[in-house]
Amino acid sequence: MSTPDTRLTFRYLSEPDTIAAGVTDMGLCVDVMEETLRLVDVGDYRMGGPDGNSHGSMVTFPAESTHDGMPLDGPHRRMMAMPAYLGGTFQTAGCKWYGSNMSNRENGLPRSILMLTLSDKDTGAPLAHMSANLLSAYRTGAVPGVGARHLANPDARSVGIVAPGVMNRTTLEAFVAVRPELDTLKVAGRSRSSIDSFVDWVRREYPQFTAVTVVDSVEDAVRDSDLVTIAPTTPAGSANYVRIEKRWLKPGALVSLPADIMIDDELLRGARHVADFRGLYEAWSEEVPHPAHEHIGLHGMYLLDRIRSGDVSDEVLENLPAIMSGEAEGRGSEDEIFLYSVGGMPVEDVAWGTVVYRRAVAEGIGTELLLWDTPALA
Repeated sequence: MSTPDTRLTFRYLSEPDTIAAGVTDMGLCVDVMEETLRLVDVGDYRMGGPDGNSHGSMVTFPAESTHDGMPLDGPHRRMMAMPAYLGGTFQTAGCKWYGSNMSNRENGLPRSILMLTLSDKDTGAPLAHMSANLLSAYRTGAVPGVGARHLANPDARSVGIVAPGVMNRTTLEAFVAVRPELDTLKVAGRSRSSIDSFVDWVRREYPQFTAVTVVDSVEDAVRDSDLVTIAPTTPAGSANYVRIEKRWLKPGALVSLPADIMIDDELLRGARHVADFRGLYEAWSEEVPHPAHEHIGLHGMYLLDRIRSGDVSDEVLENLPAIMSGEAEGRGSEDEIFLYSVGGMPVEDVAWGTVVYRRAVAEGIGTELLLWDTPALA
């Protein structure tokens, strides 16, 4: 009888390694996110929680503590594990881990620092451990790109940006990937330095935008824009969320909402509301106190609160994968307004991480690390 080979190694990918392996290939990332949503639609996936739809498990911190060294609460102060399995052509499991602290920026660091571990779906052995800030940013931006592919007017030309940060950089990249004819851009933000940096980046990377205008308000960015993306960082509580009104929106606009938002009642009843995947929001709604939108400000949470209270029917919150598959109707007219809730799911990290990992293996990128030759305990 032959002795089994118990040696295990895994591939470490630094951020430069992930770049070399194509993590910033937005066109491909949009295609991968569309494939991911199709797999989610047919149920070939698992995430955390009793129904397999949870965003993850979060550690938060108290406002005060008698224990020396315990972190204290602060803006976006948390740690989180986001596990998932994805089938189809991926057939991998993984977990994204991150710590988030707004004060990181005072030290030249991003608010959140992320890593992804990919695992063999059967043994659980690690396949890769990789930097995940870019991976997360690109998969997050790619999901609005899937929405723009299926929901935007075919003749869309203009984009309104509210909050010119990382999330809206990758969202704009995705919009361009699926709508290369875009040529007009309006930008609204809180910080002049972030606005200037964003505009400089657009002019350098996307000269197709022949009209780039900095505007003073959310309303100015939204008005007359075919595509809108709103992604500010705000404290919890609807009083802090960016608010938009129906009278601001161009007929036929698609508004991508990957961050906290509040809408007026006319927009609630005068637009179609689509989630990237409704099951995610339903799981969240079971995990936090009600009204859930006060704790998680995403548009899908607001809709579920209104459904729960009986203000609107259950059918108001639609599911993008059902539109993609033809099970539900897509855009019905040039004037239909769509509000698109983007929540972000661990399966998306696993999907894009798997693609990046496989390219790294094929091209010899990264560092092979030894877990063990023979396990000390087996």
